[in-house]
Amino acid sequence: MTGRSPDQPRPLWQLATVLAVGLGLMLGFLALGVWQVERLAWKRDLIARVDARLAADPVDWTEIVNLPPGEQEYRPVRVTGRFDHDSEVLVKAVTEEGGGFWLLTAMQSVAGTTVLINRGFVPPDRRDPASRTQALPQGEVTVIGLARLTEPGGAFLRENDPVADRWFSRDVAAIAEARDLDRVAAFFVDADATPQPGGYPLGGLTVTRFRNAHLGYALTWFALAGLVATGLVMLIRFEIRQRGASVAR
Repeated sequence: MTGRSPDQPRPLWQLATVLAVGLGLMLGFLALGVWQVERLAWKRDLIARVDARLAADPVDWTEIVNLPPGEQEYRPVRVTGRFDHDSEVLVKAVTEEGGGFWLLTAMQSVAGTTVLINRGFVPPDRRDPASRTQALPQGEVTVIGLARLTEPGGAFLRENDPVADRWFSRDVAAIAEARDLDRVAAFFVDADATPQPGGYPLGGLTVTRFRNAHLGYALTWFALAGLVATGLVMLIRFEIRQRGASVAR
């Protein structure tokens, strides 16, 4: 059995297959690059909007309830009312302080509506309310924080289990139903870093700085598309020379 001589042009079907695969890869890389450019524009807009909202003074939470959800998030708000500590919910969390829980507590606001307050982070050894009795304020209090959108369902590969009281996301509707809360605001509020007696819960841990590597990703995809395009051009030129030499012989 004899193979193809290096001087012979490859069969057209082989060349067509290689070109088709290469063209598909190039178009795929270009599409990914364009997608990252779009993501870059979205991320820059998000950062600008969040920065503008963070610079604003807190307003009463009732002033944002009629805004579209996307306009509510990260707005500084002020909520006055009484905590219902019996309604506490611990939501699994991983933060700059390590692993532990977000402590969400229902507040009966003076406006008559219940607002879920994410009072902050508690480590595993402080999950029991008896371990932080100093930080269970009674009577009317005012909380300042950032409005946050509900997180329905759960976390990646982890569904909330209200029956077992296991929570992996701050799902306002599900928590309200599990705790039998009425007239609950659609968003929750991340409390600010005002110190609590005993140190926990620890507020002010809202992530407001967002990684923006989309430009680098876009350049990578475009570079890969360029490499494939260069390879295809070199292959085509090589095949043209090979076929020209074959005809000359």
